Amino acid sequence: MNLSVIYSSVIIQKIMLGRQERAAILLLLVVAAVVIAAHGILTVMGKQPFSHPFTNTSADGELVFFEGTIDQATLTKNGGHVILRIRNVSVFIPAQVAPGLAFQKGQQISLYGIVETYRGEKEIVVSSAGDIRVH
Repeated sequence: MNLSVIYSSVIIQKIMLGRQERAAILLLLVVAAVVIAAHGILTVMGKQPFSHPFTNTSADGELVFFEGTIDQATLTKNGGHVILRIRNVSVFIPAQVAPGLAFQKGQQISLYGIVETYRGEKEIVVSSAGDIRVH
């Protein structure tokens, strides 16, 4: 038998997938499609369906919605972070979220953030500029 025929036969056998391999690839493609579709749906839905209005009893780590009028806007001495006071609640906006955003006393604002306790006081930490809406 010719060596090139044997070599070609071995390559064809390696390329051809068995029933289990085809099923596994199909399953992976279906899972990938479901994950991509879920990501798209959740992105369109936004954070609103998953958040709760902020209260003094909101738990650390909870996604909350908060709105009100800015009473005070302070730039931290180190790091360029912004701290807002709204209705006696601190809102922490990290420097990487704050570039290009300007806040002034009296502005109406709504935001989404995660509740954290800092020095014994509840505060809301904003993680994305898209989570802030100035009216």
